[in-house]
Amino acid sequence: VERHLHASEQSDVVVKASGVGVLDEFLERRVSGMCAPVCKVFWDVDAPATLDRLAANPQDPFHTALLRFKLVLTYGGGTRVTDQYRSLGARECFAVYNALDPDVHFPVDPDPRFRCDLSFLGNRLPDREARIAEFFLRAAQLAPAHSFLLGGNGWAGTPLPPNVVYTGHVYTADHNAFNCSSRVVLNVSRESMARYGFSPATRVFEAAGAGACLITDAWEGIDAFLEPGREVLIAHSGEDVASFVRELSAERAREIGEAARRSVLLHHTYAQRGQLVESILQDTLTQMPSSAMEMKV
Repeated sequence: VERHLHASEQSDVVVKASGVGVLDEFLERRVSGMCAPVCKVFWDVDAPATLDRLAANPQDPFHTALLRFKLVLTYGGGTRVTDQYRSLGARECFAVYNALDPDVHFPVDPDPRFRCDLSFLGNRLPDREARIAEFFLRAAQLAPAHSFLLGGNGWAGTPLPPNVVYTGHVYTADHNAFNCSSRVVLNVSRESMARYGFSPATRVFEAAGAGACLITDAWEGIDAFLEPGREVLIAHSGEDVASFVRELSAERAREIGEAARRSVLLHHTYAQRGQLVESILQDTLTQMPSSAMEMKV
């Protein structure tokens, strides 16, 4: 590790991603403390967790490490996250959102394995379980004449209404078929992401890229990505989800899905996100002494 850290000092940009799970605190300290004239970047893929952790522990060593990073990039979160990072001493902070890779997620023919009225794909997570119970399981109970499909890891043994089928893990290669085989697709945010807002999950763009009609739980900032009512349906409760399932026609669902796909192709692709990150890094480098014209990362 030390050998690679030493070699990285020859780069123009060194990025420490959060939540790697191995040597995180060590790497935060070492990367932020590099003496070489490199642009040191902290890329936080779970800003709510990091910020909650720092708020809970004023002695957390990352308080000190943060001051030495030239730049913080976050996995969404909007101005609430970027302002909070700046209040903790970050020199600069920008939100970079999830997006669509149109070469990976696109419309395909329906697959009988995944045919249903409403589908939800997501692994079981502690800070999302209560929201799944409300927006998915309760909705299924309120719409017993309609079929629901649950995909993802960790749900085996969970009591399910009789109109819910659990399909288990869905491989990435099957995500398009999963999204294209139900009348509507449900997105449910983690509690922390919903609380901070402006944090669209990858599933939002996967579903939109496949041309699926998406219902999402309500959170601040969704309208910055998709237009409510025209490109996405917003649910505030399981009752709202059940009403959409009961009342939405297949034709209207197709219209919403097609509108969402057009929107994300125009405004929210990873090519566009990449251009944004490159622009941020280039602007940051030009403010540093002896910065190179072409970045080495």
